[in-house]
This record gives sequence, structure tokens and C-alpha cells, in this order.
Amino acid sequence: QVQLVESGGGLVQAGGSLRPSCAASGSIASINAMGWYRQAPGTHRELVAVISSGGSTNYADPVKGRFTITRGNNRNAVYLEMNSLKPANTAVYYCNADIRVFNGPDMDLWGKGTLVTVSS
Repeated sequence: QVQLVESGGGLVQAGGSLRPSCAASGSIASINAMGWYRQAPGTHRELVAVISSGGSTNYADPVKGRFTITRGNNRNAVYLEMNSLKPANTAVYYCNADIRVFNGPDMDLWGKGTLVTVSS
């Protein structure tokens, strides 16, 4: 079974940092783009950052210069370095990946999310 598992969320004071991670496991042939999305209470899920298999990145405007997305050396993990956090960044952060599996169709997979809470 192919799955994404996030970790590294938590409670931090405004101005602090967190580095959630996401690891893919299972019968994976390759992973194309990986990304982080977030959903705050009462809002829609929105893109935070995405990174291609080649390392190209794209960020939502509100996080540019504060957040950095990277891939693990084995290309099956993704990290989100979050600095200068603000209370407005409080949300559940979800990992997403475009996965090619052996003997099956490509998968657009989501993790279950990790909660990030920024206190003022």
C-alpha cells in the first residue's frame, strides 16, 4: 500500500520555526512533483509550496522568503522549512505527491495532515 505520512507539526510561538516532513512508502517506481498544502479552519485547502522531481520550486506569495521546500536524497521525502511563523500560518498542513507505482495507474496521493499552531 502506497502512503504519505507527515510529521513535525506542533505548537510554536510567533517568530519561531518548524520543519514538517513527509515520507512516501510502498511499491513506488518514481515520484514526480511533491508539495505542501494547508487548510485553516473555515477555509479551502491552498497551495503552500511545490517541488518538481528536478528540484524546481514554486511558492505561494504569502510564504515566499520565509518557507523553503526541499526533497530528500532518495526523492521519496519532502520537507518544509518554515521560518518567521505567524499566527495566520496556523493550519493543518498536508503533503501531496504525484506517484508512479509498479503495475498500476499513477496516483495523486495525500497525507492525513499535520497540525501547525502558531501562538501570538
